[in-house]
Amino acid sequence: MARDRSRRSARGNRLGLVIVGSVLLAAGLAALAVGQGLLGGDLASAPLIGDRLNELLAQQWVPYAVVAVAFVAGFLALRWLMVQGMNDTVGRLFLERDDTGNVEMSESVARGALEQEVADYPGVRRARARLTESSDEPHLRLALTLEDDADVAHVWKRVRSEALTNLRGSLGLDQVPAVIRMSMTAPAKNPRRSLA
Repeated sequence: MARDRSRRSARGNRLGLVIVGSVLLAAGLAALAVGQGLLGGDLASAPLIGDRLNELLAQQWVPYAVVAVAFVAGFLALRWLMVQGMNDTVGRLFLERDDTGNVEMSESVARGALEQEVADYPGVRRARARLTESSDEPHLRLALTLEDDADVAHVWKRVRSEALTNLRGSLGLDQVPAVIRMSMTAPAKNPRRSLA
């Protein structure tokens, strides 16, 4: 469900950018062609705003139409910006569902426990987790920042054998698809030695 929403949002972004880019490109090419006289010398030397356009702009309804168009454009731009800020993190995780009710857990509780557990491993400086996709079958995105002298293979084995096993057990799931990204911190710079 969240994956479908993000795909639709990405498709909408691409389509919108293609449309806006095409309109701006066509307008720019048309203005360049007119300015260079490719569409006739009379058109290139004519005033930018002719008498007919002046008469149209003098109508009383024009400012109201311009304001309405500006409001619609502003609303669409604001909506687009809000969609960009949405993330696919689930709010609640469903542990059980039946006719008598639901057993739910906040995503932040599961995430916080996992982050705390992994952050306590030797060599891990920071752990950031997100549970995404769906409340029934969440996916894990885990970003680890390791110390420059950390044993990466050992950290990976502990995350896979302990942290992910504990997460699956606490959520009552057989599997939790995970993407784990590990990065190293920059080594500390050596202080300059004094030659004195």
